[in-house]
Amino acid sequence: MYLVSACLAGINCRYDGGNSKNEFVTKLVEEGKALPVCPEILGGLETPRVCCEIIVDESRDEKIISKDGENFTNEFIKGARKTLEIAKIIGAEIAILQSRSPSCGYGFVYDGEFSGQLRKGNGFTADLLVRNNIAIYTDNDIEKLNSIINF
Repeated sequence: MYLVSACLAGINCRYDGGNSKNEFVTKLVEEGKALPVCPEILGGLETPRVCCEIIVDESRDEKIISKDGENFTNEFIKGARKTLEIAKIIGAEIAILQSRSPSCGYGFVYDGEFSGQLRKGNGFTADLLVRNNIAIYTDNDIEKLNSIINF
């Protein structure tokens, strides 16, 4: 069983109330091979919600701050932990996540300045999953996943 970002499965849970539907991910869910989750919803956030990004403060700590300056770090941590619990329950060894997200981004996330620019790093959920030996792929890796996952 795979763990997938709910927005990639067509569920309207993105910060803007929409989704990032991906046919490959949707097919995995429809065939019962993947479970969709949204760490931000699991952390207690609503849809829609203010856009958030990861900032690095003067102490080098990462925090998740909304565009209007509100701190949502605790909600993102809670969502990451609940997502890991679900991954363990279903025995997920692979997660397919939404790229660039402060929760699910892997390899690159937005720079924390709401500039649209990227920096190296992982979202809170992706980072926690990696530290627990779950392989992460993003929506940018679908071609690679086609050769790994057989339908």
